[in-house]
Amino acid sequence: MSANDPFAIVPFKLPEQFRAFAEMGVFQARDGYQKLKDAAVSNNDALEAIYASATKGASDLTTTVIGMAQTNTEAAFAFTQSLMGARSLPEAFELMNAHARKQFEVFSTQTQDLATLTHKVAVEAVEPIAAGAAKAFKPGN
Repeated sequence: MSANDPFAIVPFKLPEQFRAFAEMGVFQARDGYQKLKDAAVSNNDALEAIYASATKGASDLTTTVIGMAQTNTEAAFAFTQSLMGARSLPEAFELMNAHARKQFEVFSTQTQDLATLTHKVAVEAVEPIAAGAAKAFKPGN
C-alpha cells in the first residue's frame, strides 16, 4: 500500500465506549425481538385456545338446544295424542292446563340450563385471553 493509493484502506479503530454502546444496542434489539416473538407466539397460542374453546362451546350449545327442541316436540306430540283421546270439553281443558303447567316448568328449567351453559362457554372462551394478559403483564417480562 502506498500513501498515494486512493483505494487504500486506512485502519480505523472505534473508541471503546462507542463499541460498547453499539454492542448494547445490538443486545437490546435482539432482546426486544425475542420478547416480541415470544408475545406473538403466546398470542397465537391464546387465539388457538380461544377458537378451540369457542368451537367446543358452540357444539355444546347446539347439542343442548337440539335436545331441548326434541324434548319439547315429544311433549307436544304426547299432548296432542292425549287431547285427541279426551272424551269431554272439561277433560280437554284439564289436559291443556296440565300441559301448560308442565311446559312452563320445563321451559324454566331449560332456560336456567341454557343460561348456565352459556355462562360456562363464555368464561372458558375468555380464559385464554386472561391467562395471556396475566403472562404478558407479569413483572419481569
